[in-house]
Amino acid sequence: MQTSEKVVDTAVTATTEAGGTILDSLGGFFNSIQEGIGQYGLKIVGGIIALIIGLWIIKMVMKAVKKAFNKSNIDQTLKPFLVTLVNFILKLLLFISIAGIVGIPTATFAALLAAIGLAIGGAFNGSLGHMAAGVMILIFRPFKVGDLIETEGKLGFVKEISIFVTILETFQNKTEIIPNGAITAGTITNLSTKGNLRVDMPFGIQYGTDIKKAKQIVLDVLQADKNVLKDPAPRVAVNNLGANGVELLALPYSTCEDYWDVYWDTRQKIVEALGEQSYEAPLPQRIVTMKS
Repeated sequence: MQTSEKVVDTAVTATTEAGGTILDSLGGFFNSIQEGIGQYGLKIVGGIIALIIGLWIIKMVMKAVKKAFNKSNIDQTLKPFLVTLVNFILKLLLFISIAGIVGIPTATFAALLAAIGLAIGGAFNGSLGHMAAGVMILIFRPFKVGDLIETEGKLGFVKEISIFVTILETFQNKTEIIPNGAITAGTITNLSTKGNLRVDMPFGIQYGTDIKKAKQIVLDVLQADKNVLKDPAPRVAVNNLGANGVELLALPYSTCEDYWDVYWDTRQKIVEALGEQSYEAPLPQRIVTMKS
């Protein structure tokens, strides 16, 4: 009987000791977690607060930068590029500062950024080409914001030149977004370089009619048109002697903005003025001779 009681006491003692050991281990584990949370939790919270405050400050700074750029004499072409660059630099500095607050070593963070940069560069290889093309456009400036250009089969006014794309606004009020790489790889026609455009408008009169009078009628129309520039002065010339009549060419100049008004409206005025003076358009003619 005594032997059995000893065995039971021994088993209870062993169980109690084992349970105490487990409880001690669990207690130590939870204490470690608590210490870790206490040590890094404040840093994480501080980093989140710094991120929120930093982004708000950057937002305010960017508003001030944009206002300063708008009041300055900086070229409109460079403003979007500079705004994007300043915004990127400020956010990069903010993230580096937050990494220091959280406890990430600067060297490790720099290596991480380099690795991410390489990964992004490999994934967006074509985009980097467009970015390089954008930098070339900003440096060599084949066109600027406000110019009327033709590129990639699109004709329109340059509204914005960004890092990756150039935005055009066409005469049909369409917004064309063209990658910079495609622009620099193709032909760029800048119609605003001279400040005016010549609008070539051919028209014909029949043989046997007064050419000099017809030229004066057309010239009077051009000189009276408010959309036709006085300097350079408009001109009317004989362009070709066709099979059915004399081809004349009206050569008015206009601003880039008024180009299509002159192209359509002035052409109509010329047709109406010639019609009022009984000038008819040349028609196909065929002479038939009869042999006896």
